[in-house]
Amino acid sequence: MTSSSAPSALPTATYRLQLQPEFPFAAAERAVPHLAGLGVSHLHLSPVLEAAPGSTHGYDVTDHRSVRAELGGEEGLRALAATARAHGLGLVVDLVPNHMAASPRHNHALRSVLQEGPDSPYARWFDVDWAAGDGRLLLPVLPARLPEVRDRLRVSGGALLLDGQEFPLRAGTEGLPLDELLDAQWYRLAWWRLARTELNYRRFFTISELIGVRVEDPEVFAATHAKIVELVADGVVEGLRIDHPDGLADPQGYLEDLAAATDGRCWTVVEKILTGTEPLPADWPVAGTTGYDALRQVEGVLTDPVGADELADVYREFTGAAGDRGGRWEATARRAAYEVVTHDLAAETAVLTRLAERICAADPSLRDHAPWAVRTAVRELLVRVPVYRTYRTGGEEVLTPAAARGAQAAFAVPEEASAVDLVRGLALGSLGDGPEHRAFRARFAQTSSALRAKSVEDTAFYRYTPLLSANEVGGDAGRPAVSVDEFHAYCLRIARDWPATGTVLSTHDTKRSADVRAAIAVLAQCPEVWASLLTEVSGVPAPDPHLAWTAWQTAFGFGEPDAERLGPAVLKSVREAGLRTSWTEPDVAYERAVAEFTAAGPGRIPLRSASEAAFALEPHIRAHALGAALVQLTMPGVPELYQNTEREYRALVDPDNRAPFVTGPDDDRTVLVRAALGLRRERPEAFGPGGGYAPLTASGPAAAHCLAFARSGAVVTAVTRLSLRLAEAGGWQDTELVLPDGRWADLLDGVREFTGGPATELKLAELFADRPVALLARLGD
Repeated sequence: MTSSSAPSALPTATYRLQLQPEFPFAAAERAVPHLAGLGVSHLHLSPVLEAAPGSTHGYDVTDHRSVRAELGGEEGLRALAATARAHGLGLVVDLVPNHMAASPRHNHALRSVLQEGPDSPYARWFDVDWAAGDGRLLLPVLPARLPEVRDRLRVSGGALLLDGQEFPLRAGTEGLPLDELLDAQWYRLAWWRLARTELNYRRFFTISELIGVRVEDPEVFAATHAKIVELVADGVVEGLRIDHPDGLADPQGYLEDLAAATDGRCWTVVEKILTGTEPLPADWPVAGTTGYDALRQVEGVLTDPVGADELADVYREFTGAAGDRGGRWEATARRAAYEVVTHDLAAETAVLTRLAERICAADPSLRDHAPWAVRTAVRELLVRVPVYRTYRTGGEEVLTPAAARGAQAAFAVPEEASAVDLVRGLALGSLGDGPEHRAFRARFAQTSSALRAKSVEDTAFYRYTPLLSANEVGGDAGRPAVSVDEFHAYCLRIARDWPATGTVLSTHDTKRSADVRAAIAVLAQCPEVWASLLTEVSGVPAPDPHLAWTAWQTAFGFGEPDAERLGPAVLKSVREAGLRTSWTEPDVAYERAVAEFTAAGPGRIPLRSASEAAFALEPHIRAHALGAALVQLTMPGVPELYQNTEREYRALVDPDNRAPFVTGPDDDRTVLVRAALGLRRERPEAFGPGGGYAPLTASGPAAAHCLAFARSGAVVTAVTRLSLRLAEAGGWQDTELVLPDGRWADLLDGVREFTGGPATELKLAELFADRPVALLARLGD
């Protein structure tokens, strides 16, 4: 982390609260004593600026100038900060720089643009291609074609009204006949389906209701960040989580502007999704990521690689690869990318094609590329970006010559394939640095990130489902497991380069909470048990085998039959997959069959206790869940607890995982959380920047089943890996672990003590006699 991003006091741990009208600042204030007692140092709040009325998430910002009234306004936020401070806690706030709600009734900046067009003082706020189409901003908001809803349009009070929507009128047009009035506006009201191909403003992913904001413009940045900067200067806010930085034109430039505006007072992390071994750009002035890369490592090191491969074979046999032809991850992801780039992101690729055409028209050396060839080159290069996007530097490592050759192979005429070199050069910035060149480079990167998110996270993860626990943001469905050596290498790198990065297990965006994933991951240790369970429930007919596999595995992870919560999650999975139905083209008959199947089977049958073999997995599910929790809380980085995860927490994809915060009874997870967070608070030097990380290696027949490490020689974490495989192999037997020198106390029971040193070997059967995890602290430090 650079000095410009170092706050006066780094968090030792954060606790994420999902604010909404049902859980406003006052409710969060009442929860402060409980949260302080857990040992966290900061509360992490979902977005606090004014948002669309009734929003349960706050990412649809409508006004950056004020704190959201539905949550209690600025007075409520400052009261929460004061109460938190009185209990030793600070506040971290979720900041949404990339987009706003595209609601002219509530978004004052957009309303001005719709009324005044390119001459509006807010026109620079949004990426609008005024030259596209008929020179107006397309608003795809109508529930049907205009002629079908025309009679419901009415004019009143200087606005055009339709079904609760309100659109401002251009000055002097209010008295015109309706058809003339519609044609005279700076915007064109259109059927919502036209957004796919005709949209001429940048949006968030494929959500037309969220319009992109040009924070790269200094005036726009200043206007949209003044309130947050004020709250930071006043000490109300001490940290920032930056939502979706990949949507920005220049993420690094934005983060530099933010660090300068906040005078380096904030601990800042970015919701950056890293792919594989992709590093976070080293020159970003941040503490690190929000932690999806850590989630991948923790889940992967506790997943059985051999069993995961076997489970994939069972999946292909059971489904007949019905989820996607061939049943292979790489092919599934590539096919999904082609579908998304040609269908969902057709308007975005059209923007890139138009930009390239204008650049070529102005440069004689680049002329005579056919529009269809440019469009093809854009598509073929986008689907070959192996990460979310390119940045200021390193683009050549992403858009490689090999990627270009692959893109060129899509052309039947070799001469036309030269369009690939054009598009690649524009995307890398090597063919010029004019305004439209910079616009192309930025929009290519922004479109690339949207494509990756929609094709992998929101499509392929629902089509390829051998082991659902691996299908999480930042994960690799084709390679669910990581080795112990890989995990240690990751932790050593993080401790060295990003010691204050965030780590998470569950978030408001995870498709399954950590406890649900723990149960599913254990199936990789017993593919034969899972196959047997599927046979047992085969009497409940499913619409198709892929749905049956996905729904039953979801139900197994959830643990209890609950049609009310499983039903929406299963329906969402088939819509996201887009194989038989979708959000925009629903198959009503198929969806009815899905609902009936879920209610009759996964929503009714208690699969985890349906057989003796399934019930026997419960101790191993607990071992995985506790192991993941302890590792995340003590590994390098700043751990975050998502609301309610201080105890067992079973949740599915949103909105299920965004239910309000509730209190509940303590369990063995709570004991672990309090012990680990209390230790982090008492010994920050062992965990923060400068705190060391040392892998510990067991010896003996079951050594591979122990994951252990020391932090600064003062704390030792040891957890059981793949406990079912361990039991099948005869248990720990004579496997031993050598602790660092000194006397050590087990903080999870407060009674046992151990002696470390090379001459003293600790039997793991003794260490794990009462529970599958251990947290040891050196005595006398």
